[in-house]
Formats: sequence, C-alpha cells, structure tokens
Amino acid sequence: MLSYAALNGHEGVVKILLECKEVDPDKPDMRGRTPLSYAVVDGHEEVVKMLLEREEVNPDKPDNDGRTPLTFAAWCGHVGVVKLLHEREDVTPDKPDDFGQTPVMYAASNGHQRVVALLQPHDKASTSSAA
Repeated sequence: MLSYAALNGHEGVVKILLECKEVDPDKPDMRGRTPLSYAVVDGHEEVVKMLLEREEVNPDKPDNDGRTPLTFAAWCGHVGVVKLLHEREDVTPDKPDDFGQTPVMYAASNGHQRVVALLQPHDKASTSSAA
C-alpha cells in the first residue's frame, strides 16, 4: 500500500501510512523494491523527503537486481531527487548493480546531462574505464 502511494506521489496518504505502527516504511516487494525506490522513479521529492526522515529507511537498499534508489533517480533523470540522495553519507554514489552499471552510467545512457554532471566526479567505475 505504501509503495503504491509513494509511486503516485500521494503525500497525504504516505504521511498517514507512515504514522501507522504496522506499516514498515522500508519493506521491499517481491522485486526487492522499497517505497523509496518507487517514490524516486517519478521524482516525488516530497515523498522522498518524508521517507528519508524515517530511521528505518535504508536509502541505499538495492532491489533484487542490485539497483538502489539513486540508480532509479539517475536513470529517470530526476535532478532534485538525485541531489537529495547524493548528499547523504549513507548512499554510495558509484555502486554498480548486478549488471555492472552505476547510476551515472544509467544517467548518461538516457541523456540526463545534469545528473551526469552531479555524479561524474564520484563515479570510480567510469573514470577508471576512461583511461
């Protein structure tokens, strides 16, 4: 339920659900995706902020393919969300997924120039392979 509300950016519903003790704000679905992963896909910054305020939420939690919330944010080109995640010390900006792709690689392949500019200096994989 929380994942659907997060995916659709329903801030009020997310807030109500986060107040329920029985709702786990970091519970993955069968693909390993969390409410945070779903919120970043459509760039719902306010929902992302609400989830990141929760101690239980791991902002670097990979799904079953090793893709983190930052990976999805970079892939989709959501600059504001990328900034929110990238500023955190508990997020690894150059973490590759199970296919060897890093967030900056996804941003580059989709033409998200501003996201690439944000992530490029921190991406060890792309800087070492360019040599």
